[in-house]
Amino acid sequence: MIEHSRVEHSRVEHSKVAVIGAGAVGSTLAQRIAETNLADVVLLDIVQGRPQGVALDLMEARAVERHDRSIVGTQDYADVAGADIVVITAGRPRTPNMTRDDLLGINAGIVAKVASQAIAQAPEAIFITVTNPLDVMAHLVGQVGQLSRERFMGMAGVLDAARFATFIAMELNVSAVDVSAMVLGGHGDLMLPLARYTTVGGVPLPELMSSETIDRIAQRTRQGGAEIGKLLKTGSAYYAPSASVAVMVDAILRDRHRMLPVSVALEGEYGLQGLCLGVPVQLGADGVETIIELTLMDAEMEALHESAASVKAQIGKLPDVG
Repeated sequence: MIEHSRVEHSRVEHSKVAVIGAGAVGSTLAQRIAETNLADVVLLDIVQGRPQGVALDLMEARAVERHDRSIVGTQDYADVAGADIVVITAGRPRTPNMTRDDLLGINAGIVAKVASQAIAQAPEAIFITVTNPLDVMAHLVGQVGQLSRERFMGMAGVLDAARFATFIAMELNVSAVDVSAMVLGGHGDLMLPLARYTTVGGVPLPELMSSETIDRIAQRTRQGGAEIGKLLKTGSAYYAPSASVAVMVDAILRDRHRMLPVSVALEGEYGLQGLCLGVPVQLGADGVETIIELTLMDAEMEALHESAASVKAQIGKLPDVG
């Protein structure tokens, strides 16, 4: 046990995470990774001065936060070399006058370019995509890099489950820590919050709430990002998304073998293939270790396939980024 602890400490001590995109999500993620002493961070952005300024600010907080992690801001992909994990947050957010297809075309070009340059510098890294439309962009990263499916994924299920858990805790007036939530499907309006696989202190959710209340909370979960966007007016969520990515990074770097809902490439699981979709997986040092296939009722499986169809339709609209 002591020997294992030493190995784990050594792995984390020398870990490096590259965050591509120094916007709100990327900057907050860099802060979380550094200030939990999880890894050194390279923060890359095309905007001159932006990543350098954020990095310097975070470096100046080290004496207060009591850590000695290195945070480097850069425009040079050579600095990504040696990264254990690359997180892609770069891209345009959706604006009120922008269709999903518009967003798809713009961000596909950005993500494809980012992924190819990062993979060239860190060919052994594990890639986590955050850019929207998330499941499609995660699929694109795997396609561009011709990566084995355990080494690329999208962050969505952790965030969606966290929102579902938060709304449940608020409704029941209990600690969110005691809520274990499960959400499957694409990161969008057709995601599938699963009440049967959600518990509060080990008690199945349907024993604590009416079906009407569960449906209302599930719908709020689907609109979680949009609700925050409407309140902020000029921005989108970043605290919960960055926290969700940090959980995934921690699970990989610390080899925790955690079971988390993650957007991964399916190869027949749930009767689906050729796309990334949110399902429960086990995450560890090698990335996606196992994909867990839950036993779904007919209506649940139908809803999951409907969500998958929406993601596949978007994949079919991807522009040629070769």
